[in-house]
Amino acid sequence: GYVEVCVNLGWKDMNPQRELSALLDGLPVKSGNDANVAALGEMWQGGGRGCKNLVMVTLGTGVGCGIIVDGEIVPGSNGAGGEFGHITVNPHETVPCNCGRKGCLEQYASATGIARIAREHLAKEHESSLLDEIGEVSAKAVFDVYRDGDKTAEEIVEEFARILGNALSNLACVLDPEVFVLGGGVSKAGKPLLDAVEKY
Repeated sequence: GYVEVCVNLGWKDMNPQRELSALLDGLPVKSGNDANVAALGEMWQGGGRGCKNLVMVTLGTGVGCGIIVDGEIVPGSNGAGGEFGHITVNPHETVPCNCGRKGCLEQYASATGIARIAREHLAKEHESSLLDEIGEVSAKAVFDVYRDGDKTAEEIVEEFARILGNALSNLACVLDPEVFVLGGGVSKAGKPLLDAVEKY
């Protein structure tokens, strides 16, 4: 239950399991990394039902990953197993990730990463885009106009899909899962997202 650091939530040196139990009048509470617990849920009743070897990737504010091998979570020796969002996918990146490193997958494949890619594309010369009319560009907005055939959105989605797809293919070489399950807020884009990523 102890969390040394959780950058996206701003947690440091805390035990959410104990704190939640105290708020619930001592009711026993079990906690785990959200992506790991999501992976268990997907194996039990979701997209990985019937599989004992799967990878759950959560695409939200950050990029999380839960790895199940032979029906068991792979937490690693220090609980950091599956921190897929912080593998380096661009060694030339100059802007730091929330974790302090540079070029992490999370900087490109999370909701905030997609919005960042969009802002970079919109700052360059480009064809007229529906995204130009939106004040604060979000991952949802990118996929909404992507469905409408917007050329700039296609370029943004293509860049995101290439980075995530290549990272997943590398992970497949290491883990050989039966299935990848994509979840999190970005996954609500549905089939267009899956089709774009699967290509790589």
